[in-house]
Amino acid sequence: MGLAAAVSKWDSCEFPGRDPSFEASIWYATLLTRVRGLRSAARLLAGEQSYVQGPHRPEVQAALLICEAEISLAGGQLTRAVAAADAGLRLAAQTGNRGLLPRGHVVMAVCSIRALDLTTGLLYANHLRDAALLGQENPIPGQCVWAAAQALEARDGAESVAHLLKGVLRHDVLIRELLVSQPAAAPWLVRAGQRLGDDDLAGRVVGVMHRLAVMNRSFRSVRASAEHASGLYARDADALEAVSERHLDPWARASALEDASRVRSERVAERGQAVDLLRRAAGAYLGSGASRDLARVQSRLRELDDHGGRPARSRTRISQLTDTEFAVAELVSEGLTNSRVGSQLYISPHTVAFHLKKIFRKLDVTSRVELARSWNRILVEGATTGSAGPGKDFLVRPMARKAG
Repeated sequence: MGLAAAVSKWDSCEFPGRDPSFEASIWYATLLTRVRGLRSAARLLAGEQSYVQGPHRPEVQAALLICEAEISLAGGQLTRAVAAADAGLRLAAQTGNRGLLPRGHVVMAVCSIRALDLTTGLLYANHLRDAALLGQENPIPGQCVWAAAQALEARDGAESVAHLLKGVLRHDVLIRELLVSQPAAAPWLVRAGQRLGDDDLAGRVVGVMHRLAVMNRSFRSVRASAEHASGLYARDADALEAVSERHLDPWARASALEDASRVRSERVAERGQAVDLLRRAAGAYLGSGASRDLARVQSRLRELDDHGGRPARSRTRISQLTDTEFAVAELVSEGLTNSRVGSQLYISPHTVAFHLKKIFRKLDVTSRVELARSWNRILVEGATTGSAGPGKDFLVRPMARKAG
């Protein structure tokens, strides 16, 4: 980080035809994004925007766009992330810069999965797999495996990716690169280990993450990820609630709330708290555009209500949809045809039309146009936002000493 910051201040006059300070600024912004210093990264790139508006090298512009995509993904702005990644990938392909492709493919895969577009997510997961098989240059191998594993797990279940997860954990470089760069990765791996009944896998993730947190004490995102993984492994709802306030990554914050709810829901006396936590998680997922996760949380809310959880303040329209109906409504609201919706959800267009009839009745709308126009408002009805969350400083501040 210090080296990147120093190089970004070099005098470009010493390098005719190039501006190493600009390229180093992109590198520095990328590193800041990995530890969720998003405001600092965005400010750094904003100061360079005039550079790429002129007749400058397209490979540099491609790097800038990919970096912007990573910042947007980390900040929960999926639409912006996809737009920037798509533009960056096109430029990178035109210039033959294969080193940027894995980063763009990871953004596209993760965004697609969270936005309930599994077809696109699997497409980019295949790109990542093919690049690995061909031995192409890859600066982020751990993140590539993680992105591909998420797509495969979404389609085929945790058992389908067990071998990938164990392979990553056996490779020190891959696991360190992944866990430091993606605050949601360690909890995701622990969750996967628990679903597989593999306590050793989950425990090893917690151990590695703890060591990384000790080695990187100054970065809040690393410490929050370690605390999240540990709280999840120990099934400590209080710890999970606490870490949700410390996460700088909005998706990771929502997942911590969901994990805390899952633990509390196991105790009848805490079902009401579990419902409240799920509603906060729903609001956070909604804010970050994570439709797939929002659908899962809404489904869980219905289960808790049906099994004695404290009911919602009012029975919302969105809670009446089944998981498939929710997915259909989400995709139709984005303007997709019945054929496109069917291909993404692996159902026939006729089945999509059947679900739409029920959706219209349950949501009290009469057409696709009205559904698209009112969808966001309907989602907000079913979710309440949580607290404002932590401050945006990505560094851990040392405790102030008391006056003697």
